[in-house]
Amino acid sequence: MSNPLFRSQLKSKKSRARLGEIHTSHGTIKTPAFVPVGTKGTIKTLLPSLIPEIGIQVAFVNTYHLVIHPGVDVISKSGGIHNFSQLNIPLMSDSGGFQVFSLAGKNKSQTQNPKSKTNSKSQNINKENDSRGANIRGEEQPLVVKISEDGVKFRSTYDGQLIEFTPKKSMEFQRKIGADLNMAFDECTYYPTTHEYAEKAMDRTHEWLKRCIEWRLANSDQRLETTNTNSQSQVASCQYLYGIIQGGTYEDLRKKSAEFVVSQDVDGVAIGGISVGETKKEMRDQIKWVADYLPKDKPVHLLGVGQIDDIVDLVKYRIDTFDCVEPTRLARMGTIYKIANIKFQMSNQFSKNKGDLSKRDNVDITRTEFKNNLEPVDIDCNCYVCTHFTKAYLHHLFKQREILGYNLATYHNLWVMERLMERIRDEIGNDNI
Repeated sequence: MSNPLFRSQLKSKKSRARLGEIHTSHGTIKTPAFVPVGTKGTIKTLLPSLIPEIGIQVAFVNTYHLVIHPGVDVISKSGGIHNFSQLNIPLMSDSGGFQVFSLAGKNKSQTQNPKSKTNSKSQNINKENDSRGANIRGEEQPLVVKISEDGVKFRSTYDGQLIEFTPKKSMEFQRKIGADLNMAFDECTYYPTTHEYAEKAMDRTHEWLKRCIEWRLANSDQRLETTNTNSQSQVASCQYLYGIIQGGTYEDLRKKSAEFVVSQDVDGVAIGGISVGETKKEMRDQIKWVADYLPKDKPVHLLGVGQIDDIVDLVKYRIDTFDCVEPTRLARMGTIYKIANIKFQMSNQFSKNKGDLSKRDNVDITRTEFKNNLEPVDIDCNCYVCTHFTKAYLHHLFKQREILGYNLATYHNLWVMERLMERIRDEIGNDNI
């Protein structure tokens, strides 16, 4: 039986890369695709009306943040997150698992092996991980009160309210939010972690996936409750469930988790716990380990990965969608992507000397050298920003902390990401990837 969510259209002769389509109630996503993060129901600084102009196909919202504020009931009564936010494109929602475990991971890593000689080093790594994790999924870290086999209790960073996340609660929250593609509740392990704890977290993730599936089967006929008579979200709205592969940096656990998740009654598969502090080699290894297990008839999402070199490398392992906050986060810091990076990275995709291109060749528009530079923001780019404004103007906006500067930089960076994905789809179609 064919999957109503996903249709694979073409497989590369050179790798596992493929072209496909994800069909949702709010539109079709041509894959491979980049997924900008709209954590709190907004792609920060960007008007929803600009989304079609840039070519954004899909965005990611976060259950944890939306539960805290404004609360899922008001979103549900408005007709769901699409109507509430006017993000009229397919949306993914995180389960909340990443947030509720990211802070707890720091505490565990410091107490897990107090006699270890690498304890101080681990603490330093975890400080970096906390920052990187926040960049991937949002700013505020929860105040975890209790973690058990049933779920997690934590204090809201907004008003101190005690909130419980369980597989059932996560599914209920996501149903009320109304995103098209939902993630099963999982435990995202911290880095570095022991094999023992990674296995325990993986087993818990698997058990929670089964509970998420059970809840979905028991509530498959539910629809969004809405008091908004103008809402169209209640009509023909269908939500799909992704199971998440975990297992830390351990090959045996990653393969075991992949085999289990793919065997379950899920509509799509996500790979989690990647890019939480490990090296790029370790990250790529974790994808290679599970590549043979990834489904051919379901979409595959890679959570929290979105640098240009990573995307170009990892589409070769049957990854269909990538989410990451980095393009928008860096934009608000004044970091401007160069569209020439796409051509460079594509031409060097098989080079053994790959670097972190997204950080190496970007432009820091806040530098004094751009104060009087009247060249386009990116001379090689034909987006609205680059055909209307100069480096000097954008430099001026950032130095004066004008909100328009953040908007223009975000627009440009996401434009570059969309052109990257278009180029990747073309290269797959030509069997070059």
